[in-house]
Amino acid sequence: MDVAIVGGGFTGLWTARELLRRDPSLHVAVVEAHVCGFGASGRNGGWASALYPQAAATVIADHGRDAYDHLRHVLQHAVGELGRAAAEDDIDADFVHGGTLYAARTHAQVERLRAEVDHARQIGVSEADLAWLDREEFAERLTITGARGGTFSPHCARLNPARLVRGLATAVERLGATIYERSPVTRIEPADRHGDAVVATAHGSLHARYVVRATEGYTPTVARQRRRVVPLYSLMIATAPQSTDFWESVGLAHYETFADARHVVIYGQRTSDDRIAFGGRGAPYHFGSTVEARFDMNDRVFGLLESTLQELFPGLDAEVTHRWGGPLAMPRDHSPYVEIDHHRGLAAAGGYTGDGVVLSHVCATALADLIVDPDADTAHTRLPFVNHVNRNWEVEPLRWLGINLGLAAATVADRSENREGHVSRASALVARLLH
Repeated sequence: MDVAIVGGGFTGLWTARELLRRDPSLHVAVVEAHVCGFGASGRNGGWASALYPQAAATVIADHGRDAYDHLRHVLQHAVGELGRAAAEDDIDADFVHGGTLYAARTHAQVERLRAEVDHARQIGVSEADLAWLDREEFAERLTITGARGGTFSPHCARLNPARLVRGLATAVERLGATIYERSPVTRIEPADRHGDAVVATAHGSLHARYVVRATEGYTPTVARQRRRVVPLYSLMIATAPQSTDFWESVGLAHYETFADARHVVIYGQRTSDDRIAFGGRGAPYHFGSTVEARFDMNDRVFGLLESTLQELFPGLDAEVTHRWGGPLAMPRDHSPYVEIDHHRGLAAAGGYTGDGVVLSHVCATALADLIVDPDADTAHTRLPFVNHVNRNWEVEPLRWLGINLGLAAATVADRSENREGHVSRASALVARLLH
């Protein structure tokens, strides 16, 4: 076996695809604990965006302006590239490249988004890439309660993630990969002078020149990886299909994705069958980076999502037909990672903090470049997170206290800004705790 990939989500499947497109003679296997797309890849909000989980100022401070510009351009190009890749593989993922809208619904949110646009101009981001829309311009695209304006970026597409990930599984099998579903991995062992790296399951083992760990939100369940990332739960709801009259009054005629500038993240899209799929954070972090199926459902968070959606769209038919959730992975410094150890035959990618639909494709491309040619010098291998070393999260109970205190501070900040209008003092606490 040439490459064994642990994890049948976007990262693992894109890696298999890119490897086999470079070298069809490779023997590639994907080992998945459940079914392909079971995790965040099949459950996310369907934003194929150029968003990056670290602030631009942080990337520039850590890696320099040239590295930031290169990263931004690769990510922006990657949105369309993902859509083209799906089309090449005959995957109907409801991909519509309509951009994304962020509403400013309080004075504090106006200040936050205007500051983001001003900083963007200072670092060379043009109005074509990120524009401020006044109240009337914003309303031409989206009518949402309380919007005082907002931002628009063209660098986002709406898609159906479950369709994409299952279609991708079919595509990589067609290219020649073998997929082993319902095969939980019990152990990953590095290569040594006696043989290849090993992936062990209850049903048997695979020996491979490279083992790629693509486990994202489930990484803490892998031996010796518990502090590598924290699993944060993001939950979603979907409404019944809405009427033509509703959509004519609300907008999103180009299937733009949407959010607002609150601290506790929300995100939404208009689906191909005219539902609203709407999600957000707010579920607690569970002690010890525990990942369990029961955490996928949280009635309190589902209730908050429903009430928030009704607040944003008072004319909405409020019947919610679907509820679901799952874990995403957040590294300590919010930086994604692509790593490869050619001597030990181990590689990994992940740490997307909820921005993984496009980032997974970008990281998989970098991994494939480096596996096929260890000396590869490509646009993707030069990205600042390639061979970036993330520091581990703090030991418990420190990370439980810090993360949940950060979540509470974000909630308090949003309530204060909604009530009083100005930027909350709790905002600074959020930044200190989660960055």
